[in-house]
Amino acid sequence: MSTIEPVILTAHQDTLADFYAELFGAEEVFRVPEEGPVFHLGLRIGDTGLGLVTRTDLGPEGAPRILLSIGVDDVDETLGRVETLGGSVRGGAKNMPWGQRVAHISDPDGNPVNITQVIPAP
Repeated sequence: MSTIEPVILTAHQDTLADFYAELFGAEEVFRVPEEGPVFHLGLRIGDTGLGLVTRTDLGPEGAPRILLSIGVDDVDETLGRVETLGGSVRGGAKNMPWGQRVAHISDPDGNPVNITQVIPAP
């Protein structure tokens, strides 16, 4: 069995942890080290792990980019909270032919995130 944990390298670990906690209900499940400045913060969103690793040597280009796709109960409600939490909306919510409602956002570090919601079949 394999487990995949997306990891975001960031110089703003606290900001990102707050963003994912407030927007998606992320909960801290571990930190390394347990005391002192945190290098790796492990979060859980639903049944999925997300790691935030502190890096201060990211250079002028910013953090390497990854794409997260996170399922929510209500895309439109979630989308309405993105900017107040420091993120940005890259594309409004749209119903897709494969049965999802999808919106494209960026977290406060500029990482792209797809917010998805299953659309019940008619």
